[in-house]
Amino acid sequence: MEGKFITLEGIDGVGKSTQMACIGCLLKEAGIDYIATREPGGTPLAEEIRRLLLEVRDEPVAGLAELLLVFAARSQHLEERIRPALDAGVWVVSERFTDATYAYQGGARGLSERTIGRLESLVQGALQPHLTLYLDAPLATAAQRMGDRAGDRFEREGAEFFHRVREGYLSRAKRHERIVVVDAARPVGEVSAAVAAALGPLISARLSKPSLARESS
Repeated sequence: MEGKFITLEGIDGVGKSTQMACIGCLLKEAGIDYIATREPGGTPLAEEIRRLLLEVRDEPVAGLAELLLVFAARSQHLEERIRPALDAGVWVVSERFTDATYAYQGGARGLSERTIGRLESLVQGALQPHLTLYLDAPLATAAQRMGDRAGDRFEREGAEFFHRVREGYLSRAKRHERIVVVDAARPVGEVSAAVAAALGPLISARLSKPSLARESS
């Protein structure tokens, strides 16, 4: 039985790490094997590419170069970690995936969706998340939660950049039923409850499988 692929999206400061932990608790309680990972990153090589992407540098980074690095890391991540886990029946929970690319490199950097889509098809094939939870909050709320930390190359971008990122995410959510928008400006407990409600049908469907029922009897 193939595992389920769940992704968590949103700008920095909306509580992705907290809700990743919440999802992990829900899956553990249900007795579902899973791995938690992130993008860019997830394997030693992909983490090295992540460092290249996030490092603050004097040299301007061309948008296309940034995009190619993102997909290079994703290709390694898919082949070495995500696909093997899914094929083994293990669920994968990833902090960010290709929706982030459409939001950051597409919506914010201005690269065409056609270009991103061609790389997506080349690297991923038909693979898409079964469920994507987009944590949405006003930019001011996210910035307040982040505090005064120095930030990486992306986090140092201005408000207009992140406005375009947010609009990119919301545009994706309108076009893809798998994307559930969660109001992340609410108290943490309410956000976690919304995440649990969105994840509930997938967990229930898994637990109702005859093979699992026999194993637990």
